[in-house]
Amino acid sequence: MKNGIPYHFQPKFSIIYSQEDPKMAMRPAGIEGVPYNIITWTAYQGKDADLDEVKRSESSVGDGFDDAILEGEAAERSSNPFNAGTVFSISASEMEMTEGTIQLIFDDHEWFDFSGQIADLEGRNPSITFTLKPKKDGFFSVGYTGAPEFSLSEVTEIWQPLIWQEKRFPESPIMTLVFRCPIPTVLVHNSTHSLGVMAASEEFPFDPLPLSTNSRFGVMVRNENGKAQPQLFAPVPGGQGSQMKTGEAFQFKSFLVIEPGKIHEAYETLARNDFGFKNYRKNETVSLNRTFENMVDYSMSDYAWFVDSLKGFAYSTDVPGAVKNVSSLNPMELAIVMDDSVMFEQRAYPTLEYMLSREKFLFSLDPEQKIQHPSRSMTGPIAPVSELTSLYNIFGPSNAFFLELAEREFAGSRIRNLDVAEKGDSWVNAMHLYKASGYKKYLDLAISGADEYIQKRVEVKQTDFADPYFPGLFFWNAFTPRWVDLTELYEITQYKRYLEAAHDGARRYTMFTWMSPAIPDTSLLVNEGGKAPLYWYLKSKGHEQMYFPEENVEAWRLSEIGLTPESSGTSQGHRAIFMANYAPWMLRLGYYAQDPFLMEVAKSAIIGRYQNFPGYHINTARTTAYEKPDYPLREHKALSVNSFHYNHILPMASMLLDYLVTDAFVRSEGEIDFPSEYIEGYAYLQNKFYGSKTGTFYEEDSVHLWMPKRLLTVSHSELNYVSGYDASGLFMAFMNQSEQAVTSTIRINSECALGTIEDITVLSDDGKAATLSASLFEVEVAGHGITAIRVEGLTPMVSFQQRLLAKGPDSVDRLKEIDFGKARAMVINLGAYDRRGYVYLEKDDAHYSSVTLHYEDREGTIKNLTDEHYPFEFTIPLKGMAGEISCWFSASNTEGSIEKSEKFNF
Repeated sequence: MKNGIPYHFQPKFSIIYSQEDPKMAMRPAGIEGVPYNIITWTAYQGKDADLDEVKRSESSVGDGFDDAILEGEAAERSSNPFNAGTVFSISASEMEMTEGTIQLIFDDHEWFDFSGQIADLEGRNPSITFTLKPKKDGFFSVGYTGAPEFSLSEVTEIWQPLIWQEKRFPESPIMTLVFRCPIPTVLVHNSTHSLGVMAASEEFPFDPLPLSTNSRFGVMVRNENGKAQPQLFAPVPGGQGSQMKTGEAFQFKSFLVIEPGKIHEAYETLARNDFGFKNYRKNETVSLNRTFENMVDYSMSDYAWFVDSLKGFAYSTDVPGAVKNVSSLNPMELAIVMDDSVMFEQRAYPTLEYMLSREKFLFSLDPEQKIQHPSRSMTGPIAPVSELTSLYNIFGPSNAFFLELAEREFAGSRIRNLDVAEKGDSWVNAMHLYKASGYKKYLDLAISGADEYIQKRVEVKQTDFADPYFPGLFFWNAFTPRWVDLTELYEITQYKRYLEAAHDGARRYTMFTWMSPAIPDTSLLVNEGGKAPLYWYLKSKGHEQMYFPEENVEAWRLSEIGLTPESSGTSQGHRAIFMANYAPWMLRLGYYAQDPFLMEVAKSAIIGRYQNFPGYHINTARTTAYEKPDYPLREHKALSVNSFHYNHILPMASMLLDYLVTDAFVRSEGEIDFPSEYIEGYAYLQNKFYGSKTGTFYEEDSVHLWMPKRLLTVSHSELNYVSGYDASGLFMAFMNQSEQAVTSTIRINSECALGTIEDITVLSDDGKAATLSASLFEVEVAGHGITAIRVEGLTPMVSFQQRLLAKGPDSVDRLKEIDFGKARAMVINLGAYDRRGYVYLEKDDAHYSSVTLHYEDREGTIKNLTDEHYPFEFTIPLKGMAGEISCWFSASNTEGSIEKSEKFNF
């Protein structure tokens, strides 16, 4: 009985027995539109071998895609555990109450003895413990199959990790092993309560790292009769502990879950009360600012493998010889906020040209390369509508072609990544066009489209994976409503319905974040024998063993809690990825919706995890290798703990900057607020872009976000900070990541700010600050608090930021389409910093062996730029040139003759 509603959990179990090993193995599920691997077994004598063969896609190649799974035989296999052996259905014949515990008594069976007990009757959820003692050798599995069952029409929603949620229901009984359970249960919601059968925390150890090979149990939501019913099986047929000897007892404890509220509310309750989730992370080794700066330094090193000739980051982990970029806005933001012209010239500007010209994010000159569907075509822009509108907002009307391109993309469709087509005229793109143009027609389209989206996608529980609003389900943001975009629309309109829909989507997204196993209050030995874990995929590629000192560290530092696996198709291997781009959005949305759970999940994903770029994922065993500041500073083949996707480095730096700025916004309760643009990237790499416009810092409303490298030396690692300036001085906000109050000295780098500290004003309600010397002061910050200050007397040495952001006159330049080579030309105005012409040809080396661009200024001076290798592209320095310039091409074609174009003007 719960809240006056009776629920009947029957003392029923299903015992699965096989004399021979049922050979548990993962195979593709064969769900249309969703790459996902499931556990399967050899079908037992006379039982259905119902697993279909699935043809491997060219998209399913590379890191995270296991050949043994994707190319394994499907014949004679089943994904239904009831087909893995002989099934004995048993029920308790008697029940006896003994000292507050119900003893379950079962009739004798010739193959095993079985008993159980129900305890914790006065607790939140009663526990059920069973003991199996075999009378013969073989492989055993015990399923608790007595929970309430419902037809799908009777339930509001279900949840079986990782992909079955809302009313998406498995087509047959399919088991999820515990290593892919964010919480070790399934849930069924009947509009009042969420019901489940959940393994006790002690049955799911923290160490070793959960993998398929050490999963001791699994869960299911669909029973043999096609009903929605929580079930738990321990051990798994053919899995760890399932091979038993006569007389050896196996015992297992679960809880019978009846939690009030929706499934995502029950999820939080179970995470907190049964697995100890809380605000558990702190900086421990270094501040997030130091990590951020280390990562930016790394992005500019040779180790980051930026291929200058191709203007992209090497993608050789997955696609040999290819490069990949996903946005020019990540390096552009870093260049602006960090006042870094080298970042602009070596990363931001080349990537901008890449995004304007390439057809797809993944670019390979090899026409035979098929892995992950790369392109060698120059039929851009690959930049999505939101990037083009953000660039227009950053650089202003002097670059009207950005808006022109955005409107063209809105009118069409494009395949940017893998083989997924994106439609241009979505409500999301209309929203971004409104931000850039101010045209009400786009706002109206955004609002009407979003309202329809909420009605059809948010308010209606999905029953299949054919989501017309998000084609290509792979990453987790495709499985939930578009809560990030709805957050953006809420910020524009302030309409509560968008906040509520975004909040619902974010809560559902938390159900992809790990909340178990529970973190023990102990230390663990890692890097035993001085060796780091060796990732099997990289070992197969010839990567070298890495070595790190053996050390004992507190378990929380090693935990994946708060992170997600990568995707549906790679979740069996990429247990937890460090690319937690959802975190700043959850932090901000948690503040808007007053939801501490979202804010704590956000913090747990980011804080205290690494001191530099940590690679991609936690995969093989627990280790501190990722924490080390020099971890990524190695050649590609010398990295073997996890995979490196070099195009992730700058998006991850943007993610950290977004978190820092958002943390200041939240802790100051909106008193520190910098306007933002939107970085869409691809997949899940969305973040806010800061620095192009001034923001508010308590009573000041024209503060420039300015965080050059090594601006501050902070003596206490628990303090993160953001900084800025205006005419009155420098502004800084220090955010304490620990629960203990912190006092720290702060030294201002004299190379970044000239002068002497004359006065410090505390702007926040709490905190203290005091001058110690000309460039040194002390701050006090409360536990989990913020201290914001203004420092007068110092002049910031701003060198690049303001020149780039200086707005020029409205542009009369438009895109130029040139028949010769199917060329496209544009003028890029970079404020007071520079003015450049960018020209590229669509025709490739099947037509030309080399191309020369000739240009002549008004004085008659002719200059030549020659590109002897495809892609044929040119950057013309236009700064200081008055009026128009004349341009023309000459090219050597593949037949050995010269072709010339007509003249065109910039």
